[in-house]
Formats: sequence, C-alpha cells, structure tokens
Amino acid sequence: MTISYSDSPIKLVSSTTSRDLWNHPTLDLFLTPIPIAQRQEALLFTTPTTFGEYFDEDDRPLPTSATELPDIRAWTMSFAMNALEIFAGRRQPAQLANRCHHVIYRDLQLKAGREREIGKIRKIHQDMPLDGICESVITTRFGDRLRPMVIRAEGINGRWLCTSLQLMK
Repeated sequence: MTISYSDSPIKLVSSTTSRDLWNHPTLDLFLTPIPIAQRQEALLFTTPTTFGEYFDEDDRPLPTSATELPDIRAWTMSFAMNALEIFAGRRQPAQLANRCHHVIYRDLQLKAGREREIGKIRKIHQDMPLDGICESVITTRFGDRLRPMVIRAEGINGRWLCTSLQLMK
C-alpha cells in the first residue's frame, strides 16, 4: 500500500509487512538486547566531621559505609525520641553520649530541660547525599506548634554518630 503526499510516496509498515523492513535501524525496537546494569560500589566517601580536632594517623576517625551499619531510619527515630525527652528534661543527656560527637553532646547538655513538654514526632524525611551520611528533618508537634528538628548522622568507626542536632524555634 502506498500513499502519496506532495508527490513523495510513503510506504506504511504493518504487522503483515515482511520482517526485513522491521529490522531497519530506525525501527530497531525488538532485537537490541538491553544491557543489565551491574551494581556499583560507592565511590564517594566523606571525610568525617572533626570540628577542627587533630588526630594521630592511627587514631583518626574512619568513614564507614551505610551497608555496614544498622538501619538508619530506626536509629534516627530512637535518637530523635531520646533527644526530645532530653530537651524536655525527662531524660539524662548522658544516655546519648556515645551516639553523638562530644561537641553535640555538650550542646545537648546546655539545652536539656528548656522545653515545657515532650515534642511528638509527626514525620521524618531522610536523604543520603553520600554513602555513610544521612541528613534527616523530623517534624515535631509541641502543643499547637510544628517545629522541625534537624539531625545529621555519619557512619564513623563502624557506628552511626550524630554530628549535627538542631531543634528549630
């Protein structure tokens, strides 16, 4: 079947047309195998946050891949609940001492007991910009107000370590 538009014949392709025409390079839909993507190992690691401290070569913090660490969502939920209870003065800051950097722990001690009530977690949003780093924004409710809490966790020396904690006003 041939149709003519402006004096140039166009040949239509149908299911009854010969397979040779279907193998045309511009119609190469069925014969090209799709390559299987290989899982790639993480190529980027962060330099662990040190807050300006200097370490000997054998004592420096080592980054750890997220695949070697516990579930970050459960870790973040537990850490956030404990931090909210510390902000309300219902829990001792020492209970989070081994889960956060000592600079963050010192700030947590200063902020302990400043809130009147324990905030309730509504939502958690997490992003992993690099392997072994998790940035979380947690929406919390304090009475009639919604306040975000920001947590950055880094995989350091085989465990998650909080390197930033902020409860916004």
